[in-house]
Amino acid sequence: MSELTYTRCGDYYIPDLKLSEQPEAPIGKYGRMRQRYLKEHRPSLYSSLILSEKLYPHLLEVDRAARERMDAMLPRMMEAAGVTEELKARDPMRWVGLMNTLKAQAEETVITEIIME
Repeated sequence: MSELTYTRCGDYYIPDLKLSEQPEAPIGKYGRMRQRYLKEHRPSLYSSLILSEKLYPHLLEVDRAARERMDAMLPRMMEAAGVTEELKARDPMRWVGLMNTLKAQAEETVITEIIME
């Protein structure tokens, strides 16, 4: 174990801390939503994840899980609501309205189940 070093800054000594390298994969929409939720509603967990350097991997995993859940839910919801390519060709405005409604419902479920757990 290496010895901790300090840098003098005015009248204070500040520890020389450095985080390890993190992967450069971008955090998606759901990962950013999870980060905002943790920061605002679970500050102790957020701080713990930052200090243990587990925040970034956690956000990547949440984003991946949320996208997979959306991709799995949406086709089933479309089938149940009767949203088909035939409807898209026959009545495009109705199709768009139904798709927007289904996406909003699926996203609300994902937010409740994964982001705010």
